[in-house]
Amino acid sequence: MKNNTRMLVEAGIMIALAYVLSLVKVFQMPNGGSITAGSMIPILIFAIRWGTYPGVFTGLVYGIIQFILGPKWSFHPISILFDYVIAFGMLGLAGIFGAGFKKALAGISLAVLLRLICHVISGVIVWGSYAPEGQSPLMYSIIYNASYLVPELILSLVIFALLYRPLEKAKIPQRV
Repeated sequence: MKNNTRMLVEAGIMIALAYVLSLVKVFQMPNGGSITAGSMIPILIFAIRWGTYPGVFTGLVYGIIQFILGPKWSFHPISILFDYVIAFGMLGLAGIFGAGFKKALAGISLAVLLRLICHVISGVIVWGSYAPEGQSPLMYSIIYNASYLVPELILSLVIFALLYRPLEKAKIPQRV
């Protein structure tokens, strides 16, 4: 029971930290999406420490909080589902390969790629009409969403690499 309590407390702290970091925007896109001060890192680290099921659940909760408290770009049900709930839930898959350094980097990359795919799906369905004349909604959505998520991924990988050794040295208990 002690580990469950620890996990729930850590999930709450990581969700709060992720939300605060999401408020520090390096660059804001005109129709949603931004490069932040590493706002995905707390959810990614939680998923790597505790595994995919708790990670996905924590990401889902974070996505719902982002929708409730953050700026609203769309109230379309597809947008709510794919831009918030499912997209941030995908971050919880960062722990799918395990907790080793290279495995974690691969998991982070996969999780952010899956988040990108969610935003692209929403972009095609909800935002496709914004595509410039002659450009397919799919290409528009890929370009738009990758323009902030690729830098956010790179930033997340760098921050994780810098935090990995100190977190490992701290010997913080994790999943059993």
